Amino acid sequence: MSTSPRDVDAALFGNRFAIEEVPTREFPAEGMSAVDAMRLLGEDLALEGDPARNLATFVTTWMEPEAQRVIAQNLHRNFIDHAEYPRTAEIEQRCIRMLADLFHAPGETTGARTQGSSEAIMLGALSLKWNWRKRREAEGASTSSPNLVFGGDVHVVWEKFCRYFDVEPRIVPLTPGKYTIGPEDVAPHVDENTIGVAAVLGTTFTGHKDDIVGINDLLVRLKRERGLDVPLHVDGASGGFVWPFLYPDSPWDFRLEQVRSINVSGHKFGLVYPGIGWLIFRERADLAPDLVFTENYLGKTDATFTLNFSTGSAMVLAQYYNLVRYGRAGYTYIMRNMQLNAQVLAEKLQAMGRFELIGAGEEQLPLVAFRLAEQQPYDEFDIAWQLSAERGWMVPAYTLPPDAQDVTIMRALVKQTLSREHVDTLARDIEEACATLDKKGGVHETERRRIVTGSGH
Repeated sequence: MSTSPRDVDAALFGNRFAIEEVPTREFPAEGMSAVDAMRLLGEDLALEGDPARNLATFVTTWMEPEAQRVIAQNLHRNFIDHAEYPRTAEIEQRCIRMLADLFHAPGETTGARTQGSSEAIMLGALSLKWNWRKRREAEGASTSSPNLVFGGDVHVVWEKFCRYFDVEPRIVPLTPGKYTIGPEDVAPHVDENTIGVAAVLGTTFTGHKDDIVGINDLLVRLKRERGLDVPLHVDGASGGFVWPFLYPDSPWDFRLEQVRSINVSGHKFGLVYPGIGWLIFRERADLAPDLVFTENYLGKTDATFTLNFSTGSAMVLAQYYNLVRYGRAGYTYIMRNMQLNAQVLAEKLQAMGRFELIGAGEEQLPLVAFRLAEQQPYDEFDIAWQLSAERGWMVPAYTLPPDAQDVTIMRALVKQTLSREHVDTLARDIEEACATLDKKGGVHETERRRIVTGSGH
């Protein structure tokens, strides 16, 4: 391969892609130097937003240098190879046992690491379906019409599960001013074909929790009065690493009789980079045995219960690093700091006289959900665009699910990297954005469509 003078100059003086188009469609006929490949990617990523200003995503955007070193040193290690990497498998089990303890499991339990809460939810719901089917078969009853009850405040993965695995979704709609569900919402939908009820601990919309205690009490009553043993799964994707530290006396987990399984995202408030999730069962019997595969892989017989097979070990090890690095005291310190900064931001927004806070004073994730208190010549989408376009903040605006789809709110997630100084700056920028919009009115619709409207699992 001949080298052109331009290639020589680029190698000596700078970046060859300063004036060349980058490969985008055709598989490259030839490669390039490692430096050029790195620069190509660097220039693309330079156009993205700053993760430190991304207040939409729940996903972890910063870890300690020591944790990053653990990750870098183990990116090549395939988690599924238990015969070759038995200590990694043991560390996974340590994490499961620690989380089961955190969630007050009453005895011996089991679970699995997953790519995130989406996979954990799929697996947990599959176990609900399999166990329901086994109960119905033992009764000599039909297994043709399973249903699953959940609120409109859930992540879309719950609807995906129902569609992919042929389960009727019984979705409780939200209403203006009520953005979570309780027992009175669930009761009309539960019958002998209900495989389970899903309740959310920390919704992606407002950060609040469903009335998990009330739903549990309803299910306990149905079991005793009508013989319907309907399990409760708690979707703790966001809240599973928050409530134990901010609200330790608030029962939502295995302290409640009908809670049989819990999912949590390690890559959210578990403070690990994506992707790592966890599924924890109350006891071993809650994992349907027919879903567990025993296979002989590379000379070792293992039981597997995941949708994925090969996957990296790095984030499992990073999760264990965090659990032993922080412990209860460290996680509590970090969560309280985030909560305090969220409270400061809420106070500053309220002092502006422009906004209404959503669910202030209730148990909530460390975030602020808010909306315009009065009708203006602009809306929440305009504020989000103004913050993004002129100030670099990603603060999502979005409408709520049915039947609250006419309600638009904003949400600022306060994470570990958002310092008090950042909070003060954000509050000033929101006030200045509103002042700018007071003068010019709403943003043109074509510009508004570019807004990022949120992030879930």
